[in-house]
Amino acid sequence: MPKAISISKIDGKPGQVYYPLSLDEVPKPTPKGTQVVIKIHAAALNHRDLFLRQHLYPGIAFGIPLLADGVGTVVSLGGEADSKWKGKRVVLNPGTGWKDDIDGPEDKGGYKILGGTKTLPNGTLQEYVLIDQSELEEAPEHLSNAEAAALPLTGLTAWRATFVKCGERNLQPGRNILITGIGGGVALAALEFARANGANVFVTSSNDEKIKKAIALGAKGGVNYKEDDWDKKLLALLPAENKQLDAIVDGAGSDVVSRGARLLKAGGIISVYGMTVSPKMPFLMQAVLKNIEVKGSTMGSRKEFKDMVAFISAKKAKVVVSRVVHGLDLDAINGLFEDMKKATQFGKLVIEISKEGGESKL
Repeated sequence: MPKAISISKIDGKPGQVYYPLSLDEVPKPTPKGTQVVIKIHAAALNHRDLFLRQHLYPGIAFGIPLLADGVGTVVSLGGEADSKWKGKRVVLNPGTGWKDDIDGPEDKGGYKILGGTKTLPNGTLQEYVLIDQSELEEAPEHLSNAEAAALPLTGLTAWRATFVKCGERNLQPGRNILITGIGGGVALAALEFARANGANVFVTSSNDEKIKKAIALGAKGGVNYKEDDWDKKLLALLPAENKQLDAIVDGAGSDVVSRGARLLKAGGIISVYGMTVSPKMPFLMQAVLKNIEVKGSTMGSRKEFKDMVAFISAKKAKVVVSRVVHGLDLDAINGLFEDMKKATQFGKLVIEISKEGGESKL
């Protein structure tokens, strides 16, 4: 029987417990109507998967396959599915409930993400996935399986935080964008989107080696945010023809508004997709006087997913993978979770489940 990996229940309090991984046997799915069956080649971790194991995420379900990110080949179709999908290498839309509304999910139940919860009992950390054809996009041809698997949820989150919230006008050549906390999947995707569109991208990190790696990927420069005067050092890096930031894409929170207000142009945008440093963020009068906008951003719609994948394909954009393990090996996969716990990764953490095709053409 096909295999899947979920989490098993043990006693423990939220934030203290660490649910063990479980290798399960599951029936091979049979598609109906417009459903298709995908043979998964690779799947990738997100921070939500670690939060699930720590009981820090809502709707936890035991016995439901983990992970939201995946790439695979369509191997069978329901009777009403379009035959064009047969044999296609595809990436899966990582969630449901949000079609195309610019403001947020249309579904009253909100956005439901694949992997490990009772709200959407399906996930990509298994050999075969049953899903409706409407949730598929062809995988960009230039990406390997590991790279394509790393794309969906972080790519979608970064797309909305950059193109939708900052606006494409702030991503044009000559514009300056700051991406904070470089090294995680969303920050690296945001770097690539802004770079590929022609903007000057600058980064922050507490790790100088990660800054060097970001520069190698196309960032114009970076500063260590552990240094008290990092904002002054960043200002010195900006090009002479534009000595202000046009937008900031932030996943940390904390003092981003107070620091950003000194660096942003009048009317500049701070797009916040996470608050890993602090759940509170003071909004200062200085930001008000400069007409700075702070915009929350999370995940994205089905339309935005389609737009994001099309951009990746058209620009032959890169997707950064930190480490890949092979097979549904619990010890190896636990090692990826340890990377995430320690924040040692630079890019996405990927499990290659099957070997078919998909070598990078970059």
